[in-house]
Amino acid sequence: MSEFRQRIEAAIPALRRYARALTRDTETADDIVQDTLVRALRSEHLFHDGDVRAWLYTILTNLNRNRLRSLSRRPTLTPIKDNDAAMTGPDSGSRDIARALDDLAEDQRAALLLVVLEGLTYREVAEIQGVPIGTVMSRLARARMQIKAYLDGERPALRRVK
Repeated sequence: MSEFRQRIEAAIPALRRYARALTRDTETADDIVQDTLVRALRSEHLFHDGDVRAWLYTILTNLNRNRLRSLSRRPTLTPIKDNDAAMTGPDSGSRDIARALDDLAEDQRAALLLVVLEGLTYREVAEIQGVPIGTVMSRLARARMQIKAYLDGERPALRRVK
């Protein structure tokens, strides 16, 4: 097995973790990871020395964007679950954080997950998302501020639209 394929194989657990956190659905995450791996292996000739993991995250992020774009064209149906009522007890904290993450804008959530969950640097996240490093810093600051406000029980601020 080539060194390139070994590095791809070593990145699979991190890709799955990131995809699951990003999509919040195991099956969808596994599908995106599989598509990422297929594209990476088919495009091996396009990869020129560098961080394979960051390259894979870029592919995965772009695939997820395309998925979200196609989903936005369809009506959304949200099933009501039995456990949607307010929870109390030791499990309620993680549920609050999950809901706070759900309320974030997609780009903010992706940046936050790449930094906090995957331990990437701001520069690596900027390369993956294709934005300047200042934009990543701004997204992270807004995401952290929104999560803190959510956990503190504050209502989200309304924006004026001109």
